Amino acid sequence: MRQWLKHGSIAVNGEPVTHATHTLQAGDVVSIRVKSDVCAEGRLPPGMTVVFEDFSLLVVDKPEDLLSVASAKERDRTAYAFLTDYVRGGTPGSSERVWIVHRLDRETSGLMVFAKTERAKRTLQAQWDTTDKRYLAVVEGCPPADRGVLSSQLDESNPFKVRSAPASERTRRAVTRYRVVTRVAERALIELTPETGRRNQLRVQLADANCPIIGDHKYDARTDPARRLALHASVLQFTHPFSGELLRFESPLPPALARLL
Repeated sequence: MRQWLKHGSIAVNGEPVTHATHTLQAGDVVSIRVKSDVCAEGRLPPGMTVVFEDFSLLVVDKPEDLLSVASAKERDRTAYAFLTDYVRGGTPGSSERVWIVHRLDRETSGLMVFAKTERAKRTLQAQWDTTDKRYLAVVEGCPPADRGVLSSQLDESNPFKVRSAPASERTRRAVTRYRVVTRVAERALIELTPETGRRNQLRVQLADANCPIIGDHKYDARTDPARRLALHASVLQFTHPFSGELLRFESPLPPALARLL
């Protein structure tokens, strides 16, 4: 038991416990993980946690300031690279791997799903348009209505910045449903449900609505009290690619963003 405690194998209510003197309360849930699970999680970067895993998929909570996949400037420090190492158990020659289903901006934190088989990837991507994806954003100001729809034409031709533009061959329609969760002084917490998946869609549309996401200097935010983009992928709901079971995952607003409210 001392070894279990030492290696973080014992958790109470999901939080690792390392002291044998920890007092349990009625209703506490105690879980014991095998050492291989703990060692595997140690290969993930700080702030990145595995929310769900089975033979076909991985759901993780990604921290901010971490690329989803490699870029021209960064190939190793990405969610994809870390999870590849995770499923290989640190064995470079292993054939185990993950497949990319979707992406989050580097600056955005929250839930992502990766496939562990190519068939699972194809199945998840085929249903992606009907997958329930929700985000929480802390914004400067607030939309005029408590709920509504943001609709615009986005030009993604510039690799550095997406912009709204009149409809043309270079634009694609972007639609986002929103709901104001709470208003605090000159800020608001908004739940966003994108119906399309354009690059930087939520960031551009909120800036166009005169309520840019806090910390989003790229799209006209004036303040950055949390020293990060105040956007978090909070809900993922989809059908399991093999069992057909409806899976739903939720991730609360990170403390650094909750403090803004």
